[in-house]
Amino acid sequence: MKANRLAGKVAIVTGGGTGIGEAVCKKFAAEGAKVLVVGFADDPVEAVAQEIAETGGEARAYMGDVAKEVEAEAAVQAAIDNWGALHILVNCAGVYPVTAETQDLDVEIFDLLIKDNLRNTFLMTRAALPFLQKTGGCIVNTGSEAGFLGQAMLSPYGGTKAFIHAFTRGVALEQAKHGVRANAVCPGPVDTSWTHKETGPMDEKMEQSFLQTVSMGRRGTTEEVANVFLFLASDEASFVNGSLYSVDGGIIGGKGIGKEAPASVASEPEPELALHHEHDGKTGRRN
Repeated sequence: MKANRLAGKVAIVTGGGTGIGEAVCKKFAAEGAKVLVVGFADDPVEAVAQEIAETGGEARAYMGDVAKEVEAEAAVQAAIDNWGALHILVNCAGVYPVTAETQDLDVEIFDLLIKDNLRNTFLMTRAALPFLQKTGGCIVNTGSEAGFLGQAMLSPYGGTKAFIHAFTRGVALEQAKHGVRANAVCPGPVDTSWTHKETGPMDEKMEQSFLQTVSMGRRGTTEEVANVFLFLASDEASFVNGSLYSVDGGIIGGKGIGKEAPASVASEPEPELALHHEHDGKTGRRN
């Protein structure tokens, strides 16, 4: 169902080639936005932009590492060059590279998490704000339930997401006078490469423990998460600022009751979007 809630808007979505980012790009385009799909060169960024075009939407691909200042600024400029304005920034790019107890975690992994979960969000926000101030636009960041609860077996990951939560609220407070809103979507386990033992760093025990802490007994879909990004980016959320929206199937209050959910609750809903890259992309980067 389309309502053209983003008609006339220009959006940048980092991490737009895979997982939640793909769903956000396609959801926004279906609702009328012009979308700059941002991602690494080996992500299916161009494929997502092409798939949007094939369904009547408008999108462009930008490939680069936006944890580098020059690339972040170039990504924002690409949106301006293509469409002349910027209304929405979605910071969706991130990594979940390994699992290990803190004493066994390589410092290289810590640095990677800072770069690809935190630095990129700061640099994109910094580069986009002068243009968002001109349009009274908004920012939607990607937090996590791990930013509230912590994350065992990759403790710095939860720390980077807690930063995103606080950073989002700080930006919201200071930018309100410019007419810019900032909010964050905070997913729990989502059906992407990150949460499957075959494609991500989790083992079977960790995978099952996640599902048992979700009261609905399943992973969320990327489209379910994208629906919340859409609301926060739309004018329907005009009085929502500095909020952290949990989209986690009740993980915070679940306390291991997920296994009690009947099949009717634990089954994923039928998708509306044609998503092809939910499980694509690397869970971690070394560049």
